[in-house]
Amino acid sequence: MPKRLKQLVVFFLVFFTIHQIIIISDGLIDDEKPDAEVAVILGSKVNEDGSLSPRLKARLDKGLELYRDSAVNQLYVSGGLGKEGFFEGSVIAEYFEANGVPTGAIKIDNHGTNTRQSAINFKRDYPSENSVILVSQYFHITRCKLAFRQVGVANAFGSHCNFFEKRDPYSAFREFFGFYKYLVLY
Repeated sequence: MPKRLKQLVVFFLVFFTIHQIIIISDGLIDDEKPDAEVAVILGSKVNEDGSLSPRLKARLDKGLELYRDSAVNQLYVSGGLGKEGFFEGSVIAEYFEANGVPTGAIKIDNHGTNTRQSAINFKRDYPSENSVILVSQYFHITRCKLAFRQVGVANAFGSHCNFFEKRDPYSAFREFFGFYKYLVLY
């Protein structure tokens, strides 16, 4: 391997490693007492029988915790129509309602098919809102913050759910490329 190519590979590996440390740290260290009225709960898989996947339930439990602790007054639930045939936003809202959150404190976005679209839809629904708490898996928080800042939400705070699974290293690896895709394209 030519020396220049080796240097390029080493540079990329160092850059990638530093970025991964930043993504993981940013995701695992929640922002302390953020000032926001709304928490955005980003959707995830709903099982074929309509039940919550463990990943989605963990996100909802974190959102419920934020609401019950009065960290936020509203929950914005965002997700698309999954291949299983359920609108994630509606399923999430049902869970919150079943757990005592008043319907008036929940805003449903059933067209948030990806992080970028959820951010766009949130800004459309809350045009004057400049602060938000984003709830997702730890590896997803950094890209979520970027997406919301790109649409004009200046203060995007993260709050990760307490759920870890075997596929997390793959998901964290993917986030590197997702982050730079958002950074370059939007």
